Amino acid sequence: MVVRALRQSRGPLFEPLQLPCGLTLGNRIAKSAMSDSLGDGTGHPTAAQMRLYQRWAEGGLALSIIGEVQLTSGYAENPGSLVLNEASDLEQFKKLALHGSENGTKLWLQLGHAGALAYAPTSNPRGPSAFDLQGLRCAEITLKELGRLPSQYATTARLAQQVGFGGVQIHAAHGFLLSQFLSPLFNRRRDAYGGEIAHRMRILLEVIEATRVAVGPAFPIAVKLNSSDELEGGFDEDDALDVVAALDRSSIDLIDISGGTYFPGAKSASDRAGRGPYFLDFAKRARAVTTKPLMLTGGFKTRGQAEDAVTCGAIDIVGLARALVLEPSLPNLWKEDQKSEPSFPRFPDAPEGGITAWYTMRLAEIGADNDPPDSSGLEQAVRDYAERDKHRTKVWLAHFANEAAGSS
Repeated sequence: MVVRALRQSRGPLFEPLQLPCGLTLGNRIAKSAMSDSLGDGTGHPTAAQMRLYQRWAEGGLALSIIGEVQLTSGYAENPGSLVLNEASDLEQFKKLALHGSENGTKLWLQLGHAGALAYAPTSNPRGPSAFDLQGLRCAEITLKELGRLPSQYATTARLAQQVGFGGVQIHAAHGFLLSQFLSPLFNRRRDAYGGEIAHRMRILLEVIEATRVAVGPAFPIAVKLNSSDELEGGFDEDDALDVVAALDRSSIDLIDISGGTYFPGAKSASDRAGRGPYFLDFAKRARAVTTKPLMLTGGFKTRGQAEDAVTCGAIDIVGLARALVLEPSLPNLWKEDQKSEPSFPRFPDAPEGGITAWYTMRLAEIGADNDPPDSSGLEQAVRDYAERDKHRTKVWLAHFANEAAGSS
């Protein structure tokens, strides 16, 4: 009775949650997948990345998700991405899994393929359909390549399980490949993977099925899904609800709802004005068509917002990203009633991509156990971000060229 009373006094965010696979999360706070861009340029984690996830684990998270881990080197989001496949040094990934799983935190890998958004200096971008637009050029992925995709996801998931990660998330949001397939704006195929939404979601469902076979019934699989890509003529909420209904019939354990896309010229959902969770209204609609646990990512800035979203029953888990960059120990601070919200900086007249660069470089500082700079360092963060990518692009090209030569 005493334990129960203490648990209730901490509020709804600190109740445990059991997933369909049987895993129990210790609370309702997750670190959402972010592109921390802390890989070493060869697809492997760095000491700073290990320390970053260790600090988040120390901070009281139930779940922490590493963003956009690549299946192969060919379609990475940036040269700081991790690549996990049978050519990887698995010992380095074991160390990352060990550090990020301290304190009872479950550390998952988000599995991704950037598709048309693949980093052009190291890739030949491919999407569901070919495009040649200002800021976006890609070839169409072939049926043969598409046929290999489920097994590639499955292989990376199996290796993640083997080296000690606690689960995987399949990335079908934010304009990356599986999200591109869901969107009629970018998927203009006339085969079995294009047309109506039932066909556009086919590859996602095939990936889920292959991944489940590879990892077995007790290993958590999540899907990150857009509520919409917020582009005229693109993936909308009605289509998204159809996908949620299909996911309800699948073997997954969690649906992480987000929105928006990184296509050139599109406004980032995380840069929008306002102080409330961005996609909560959609989450309430999704709740009506699925019994799967729901996570919501985007726009949570206060403990009150997070508690209200869980208490009203719309979602089960709150996904935090930038809030945890500003305050890595936020879950513990909330639990101890020491802080209701982090102090979010303001960036008037920030250049395109500047805010993302600032938060990304702040992650590097946290991983180095340094005191991160304030918002006055925006211009320097943009320069440092660009210079770091320039260096790692050279490392990436040299490393994966050698790997390809060794396997030929």
